[in-house]
Amino acid sequence: MALKDQISEYITPALQKAGYFLEDVNLVSPGQHRIVTVIVDGESALNLDQVTVASKLVSELLDEATFMGETPFTLEVTSPGIDRPLTIPRHFAKNVDRLLKVTKTDGVVITGRILSNTDSDLTLSVTEKKDVKEVVISLADIKRAQVEIEFNRKEGDK
Repeated sequence: MALKDQISEYITPALQKAGYFLEDVNLVSPGQHRIVTVIVDGESALNLDQVTVASKLVSELLDEATFMGETPFTLEVTSPGIDRPLTIPRHFAKNVDRLLKVTKTDGVVITGRILSNTDSDLTLSVTEKKDVKEVVISLADIKRAQVEIEFNRKEGDK
């Protein structure tokens, strides 16, 4: 089993028990050193204190993990950035009411505000020439979905 998979398998139960989700583990080995980057998420956006708690938890686990061997490593624990593609239902639910750009598998691009989602689809509010309509997209039809950053959104804008 690859080291990345061993790390993921080892830390996931403890992170889940603490209320976090493991999004990804990345490993880089420059020279005789490893950099282990662990990306964690929560039901809502994580603050710095929560990332610190997750970091301490993962650090303690990896310090005692025999499969890490003798190679020194640097641990980085972070939360996913706003530019991360949304890929699973939990990602969409966490971003309800945010503007989303969806590229479908057929190449069609749709931009709209997330109204709701289920385990199999996503509902967006899409504005076209002053008309607002709801568009339901199957998650299976999504090639890429990413939150659009809004700098000047006014309170109450949809």
